[in-house]
Amino acid sequence: MVKLKRVARSKAAGTSLKGSIRVSYSRLVATFGKALKGDGYKTEAEWVLEAPDGTVATIYDYKVGKSYLGEKGKPVSQITQWHVGGRTAKALAYVRAALRKG
Repeated sequence: MVKLKRVARSKAAGTSLKGSIRVSYSRLVATFGKALKGDGYKTEAEWVLEAPDGTVATIYDYKVGKSYLGEKGKPVSQITQWHVGGRTAKALAYVRAALRKG
């Protein structure tokens, strides 16, 4: 299994959407630790992770939370649909593998 470690948000530069996962916020926190605060507009929470081979993966909600939708938005603790970003498809594979193990 590949161990993903948390890294600085700056490592996310150049990543883009590679897929999505359906998982609870609490499961993400249990697996990857406390989330970074989102951008306050389109995202509520974000994780920036790196595999030993240098693959960077990001996990974030997108336009479903209160920052974007106001009262119609979900509290971050109730979000279950998450985007996974990266530079290659390996990012999505690593995130899915970590969640299966965690």
